[in-house]
Amino acid sequence: MRETIHIYHTNDLHSHFEHWPRIRDFLKQRKKKHENDGESVYLFDIGDHVDRWHPLTEATLGKENVELLNEAGFDAVTIGNNEGITLDYDDLNRLYEDAGFDVIVGNLLDRSSKRPKWLETHRIYQTGSGMKVGVIGLTAYFKPFYQALGWNITSPMEELEKLVRELHPAVDMIILLSHLGIRDDEMIGERFPEIDVILGAHTHHVLPHGKEVKDTMLGAAGKYGHYVGHMMIEVDTVTMQVLEKKAELYEQHELPAVKGEVEEIGQWISKGEELLKQDIALLKASLPVDWFQPSILPDMLCNALVEWCGADCGFLNAGLLIDGLHEGAVTRQDLHRILPHPINPCMIRMKGAELKEIIKQTLNEDWPQLEVKGLGFRGKVMGRFTYSNIDFRNHEIWIGNSPIEPSKQYKLALPDMFTFGHFFPDLQRLEKKYFMPEFLRDVLEWKLKQ
Repeated sequence: MRETIHIYHTNDLHSHFEHWPRIRDFLKQRKKKHENDGESVYLFDIGDHVDRWHPLTEATLGKENVELLNEAGFDAVTIGNNEGITLDYDDLNRLYEDAGFDVIVGNLLDRSSKRPKWLETHRIYQTGSGMKVGVIGLTAYFKPFYQALGWNITSPMEELEKLVRELHPAVDMIILLSHLGIRDDEMIGERFPEIDVILGAHTHHVLPHGKEVKDTMLGAAGKYGHYVGHMMIEVDTVTMQVLEKKAELYEQHELPAVKGEVEEIGQWISKGEELLKQDIALLKASLPVDWFQPSILPDMLCNALVEWCGADCGFLNAGLLIDGLHEGAVTRQDLHRILPHPINPCMIRMKGAELKEIIKQTLNEDWPQLEVKGLGFRGKVMGRFTYSNIDFRNHEIWIGNSPIEPSKQYKLALPDMFTFGHFFPDLQRLEKKYFMPEFLRDVLEWKLKQ
């Protein structure tokens, strides 16, 4: 006797709800069909479903994402870095209170180094034929950020070794929900022949027909809901052996249209914006933004960032501010609209000689027009750099009232996206302090309230 196990998977939606109605209805229809045919079917999300760029996610701190997953009938999820490190400790602790699915994360402990009550390190599901399917979840090892929020994140590879050792004798098949990225997934496929399937995420990779690494099948469905993944696993129900694995992707725009989908997508935005309409300040004059010329609001945000971090100086790029603020009432919705990024304040200690080199790099004339993707940035272009307590006089760089001293220690405030090595590789190795869970919009709100 043979049985086909169907697994549908999504990953890295990042709150792109404009694709959700079709995904939701497609998954519900498929699940119903397979169940009516007497086939086993599971729906898994591999993390970063939540992204606070969307007003409804921001207003509900991800609770609405959980409702959408419930409605679609998901069986289990793991968390991505967007769930893990863009919500504060208590908000993540409450996120899955109403979840109708399992949350599986094998490498996250709370501030007392215990497993949070809302997650399991693994779960065993049993198919109609009695086949035991062990599911493990792992999330990316962003230790400094989790620590700053109060969580204890552990090495995914060390936890995986323990979980595979525990699970392998007890199940007929192992599936890994991996929010680790394609390189780690390939390495796991090489190192752990006991794992039959790895459903991947985090690096937004697309595997149209999966990828075989030794005896392990990798699946991944890109980002933003552009694809839905489908893994078909054929098993022998007598020997409980896996016979064949096939993977495919369904493109979102080829899924059946949903009646009223445009209105539904618009309602999600309107609902979020309405919930965020809470006044925080009253402006006597407008605060404009220009990405390529000096303007008031980037300067204000940069000064606020330095003050917030208790730093000697700071810089940021004007492109972080999507728009300016008009005279009159300013709401949380306004700040979310102009600063949608999940980017935290950061402070780095460095010697004057290092600081001077970093500041000189910001003067490159190619920066303003540079289109930026990822690293939390949700804008269009980098824009010009704006500075606080940094001056350029007579071919010298001054911090406050004196030129930079090469051996003196300075504290530099900046957006965290500049610390990951992509723009300024030298910053990666330096001592840093991340301010969490506050985003840049929280810093601007604090300043405006003053």
